[in-house]
Amino acid sequence: MTNLKRTALFDEYAASNGKTIDFGGWELPVQFSGIKNEHETVRTKAGLFDVSHMGEIEVKGPGSLSFLQKIMTNDVQKLTDGRAQYSAMCYENGGTIDDLLIYKKAADDYLVVVNASNIEKDFQWMQQNLSQDVELTNKSDDIALLALQGPLAKSILQKLSGDTDVSEISFFTFKENIDLNGKKAMVSRTGYTGEDGFEIYCNRDDAPILWQMILSAGESEGLLPIGLGARDTLRFEAGLPLYGQELSADITPIEAGIGFAVKTNKEEDFFGKAVLASQKENGAKRKLVGIEMIDRGIPRHGYAVFSRDDLIGEVTTGTQSPTLKKNVGLVLVKKEFAEVGTEVEVEIRSKRLKAKVVATPFYKRQKN
Repeated sequence: MTNLKRTALFDEYAASNGKTIDFGGWELPVQFSGIKNEHETVRTKAGLFDVSHMGEIEVKGPGSLSFLQKIMTNDVQKLTDGRAQYSAMCYENGGTIDDLLIYKKAADDYLVVVNASNIEKDFQWMQQNLSQDVELTNKSDDIALLALQGPLAKSILQKLSGDTDVSEISFFTFKENIDLNGKKAMVSRTGYTGEDGFEIYCNRDDAPILWQMILSAGESEGLLPIGLGARDTLRFEAGLPLYGQELSADITPIEAGIGFAVKTNKEEDFFGKAVLASQKENGAKRKLVGIEMIDRGIPRHGYAVFSRDDLIGEVTTGTQSPTLKKNVGLVLVKKEFAEVGTEVEVEIRSKRLKAKVVATPFYKRQKN
């Protein structure tokens, strides 16, 4: 694999037998010890992910809030210092540019974390709509990102955080300059697995030693490095959308089921507001729903979905759920076929196989 980008942790993969693939122009590990084993480890113990390919964009200046309100679907004004918010950026037609996280560090100081495949597109879009009193900086090459996820994540991270009680970092909050065995990091209680956990933003040069320290701290508790394969099955079971599958320039946040991150009642106008407000009020023509196969077969991304001879949609993501041991999928279908219990057919290898609409998410963790 030539000309692929690599994160600061690339040399660490080999030590854990990581098998790498081309993922959107990045050479990243798809698995270490096996996707099913890694999936189960995150659900029951803890896993460590390298997600340094994600993008980080600084937004600073006195006009930061009004700028973000103009380009984001969520109400950024609701953010207080030290809190994070899930949001989306949309085109005027409601199609999704990206889904992302916004971290408010202080007044006029935000960090926007975007999907790896969208870094350049997002940055250009933000620049095109920039006001004079806002400064944008793409920090993606300087920041590394590790994700420690699973029920034992808190106890493992606490071993490295000294006097900082990581349990005080509540869901969707963060703390800056936490000392992790001598390395400074911003730590947030966020993740993409459906489990409890933390995301650790650090200097690129500190990433390899932090990776090693965390793996060492968690070894006695069964912590394993986790690849992209299990990251995808974990987020899928938890009903978390993936850009390019559940979300795209042709799929609105309302259609994709993340309407909670679209605040059409905020005062500020934002790109796509009129279309999204109409979809919220009247219902979108399409809806993302879960299906469970009745016949034997695994629904895969792009497979057509039918009701009798009517093409009603397609599969956005599908697999055999490692937790449920069932063949399930997320499908974007015409809204009249979205009710739980509705029977549909998925075209798999030129055959129409029966499935039924089921409730999502497929998996929800039991909170202590």
